Amino acid sequence: MQQYAVDVTLDPDTAHPKLILSDDGKQVRHGDIRQKLPDKPERFNTCVCVLGMEGFSSGRFYFEVQVKGKTEWDLGVVRESINRKGDITLSPSDGCWTVVLRNGDEYKACAGPASVSLSLRVKLQRVGVFVDYEEGLVSFYDVESSSHIYTFTAQSFTDKLYPLFGPSLNYGGKNSSPLIITPVNYNK
Repeated sequence: MQQYAVDVTLDPDTAHPKLILSDDGKQVRHGDIRQKLPDKPERFNTCVCVLGMEGFSSGRFYFEVQVKGKTEWDLGVVRESINRKGDITLSPSDGCWTVVLRNGDEYKACAGPASVSLSLRVKLQRVGVFVDYEEGLVSFYDVESSSHIYTFTAQSFTDKLYPLFGPSLNYGGKNSSPLIITPVNYNK
């Protein structure tokens, strides 16, 4: 997987107004206060998320995200044409392939009308996301234990795909840790 690693940087033009991005574009957290930002067509105005700057329309790509210390998050990829205004459904039918954490210990794959509950032995610290565009695969891995979490299979991609990062709400500091795009360790 590591040979397909890409250098992902967050795209500030897509970031929900309550999100705070680090100067290097590698970290995102919820900031409680809605910033006054131009309402560009590419900006999410309801879904508290941000996309990676570069989209992919062929081949394979892989990236890793530190989720340590968080009680809620959304991670995955979305198609370029996803609705950025109003509520979106995290499902493949809406162009969204994601794994989420809710309530501190409920991991789910958003696989359609019903989410798939994921039984994980340990709390995730770092998540790897792998996409094979031609094969129609989106896979998620626990980087620390080098174990598979979930794979969306037999998907038909036509749009560019962009990495999606949703740090979720702050919840009075309980979920204040950022999502951090981390360099891929080739020694694993």
